[in-house]
Amino acid sequence: MKQPVFYIVKALFYLISFLPFRIIYAISDCLFFLIYYIIRYRKDVVFKNLRSSFPEKNDREIQKIAREFYHFLSDQLLESIKMLTITRESVKARFRINNLQEVTRHFDNNKAVIAITGHYGNWEWGGLIISILLEQPVIIVYKPLTDKKFEQLINRMRSRFNAILAPMKNILRKVTEYKNKSYLAILVGDQTPARSEISYFTQFMNQPTAVFTGAEKLAKMTRNPVVYCHINRYKRGFYECTFHTLADIPESTAEKEITNFYLQKLEEIIREKPELWLWSHRRWKYSANETVQPREDAPHLV
Repeated sequence: MKQPVFYIVKALFYLISFLPFRIIYAISDCLFFLIYYIIRYRKDVVFKNLRSSFPEKNDREIQKIAREFYHFLSDQLLESIKMLTITRESVKARFRINNLQEVTRHFDNNKAVIAITGHYGNWEWGGLIISILLEQPVIIVYKPLTDKKFEQLINRMRSRFNAILAPMKNILRKVTEYKNKSYLAILVGDQTPARSEISYFTQFMNQPTAVFTGAEKLAKMTRNPVVYCHINRYKRGFYECTFHTLADIPESTAEKEITNFYLQKLEEIIREKPELWLWSHRRWKYSANETVQPREDAPHLV
């Protein structure tokens, strides 16, 4: 993004972020109409993904999910922009944690926690509420963007309540700084690996899928428990998070067992409420016969 354009976009984002939520969602309704009916943003990707994932559903059912997804996508985009100026009180009013003790019980045992989630619900707001509620350091692992100015803006939103940001390739170095301390490291596990980083395919949403195994490897290397973070929207603009422990003693689990537990949980949640997952992502652009061995210089936690 060229510098003048970036500063215009940044100013627009700040302007939007100061608006009350009722206006935010009115804008979202207009944005939905624009991206679904006019721009038709990635509709070919979305419909292909939905039809491949739900072969049992007819066209009317697929179209219903797609419309609901695009409406939620518009909400989620505007809610993310709101992160620039949202207050602690507003986050706490709109996002509840149902069982924070599922995380803190591990802290009581002098452990850190590896939390894994997906591009489901408002995962960005999830990072905010956890940063607000926990006394322990919260490390958010992110995939760097090509546009560094925009990346800095996004990371400013994510770290407003003192979350610590760590690029995916540097996560092992970052958690080493907190050795023998309790912390929560949050990873979004359903991103697509680069072709050169693919080391594992498994069945997910009715199709062979290349997946990251980094969360599992990190948990086993640090000997810290793994929890799944289920973020649900229970009404427009309001979310809840429920934690599920996937492994108390990760080093005692079989290879890929934690990764498979995570994917099974995520698929179960997606099938229950599919419109909250990021269907516009090109999740299945690689086939199983494209699997390659990771390069020797590839990131250790792929």
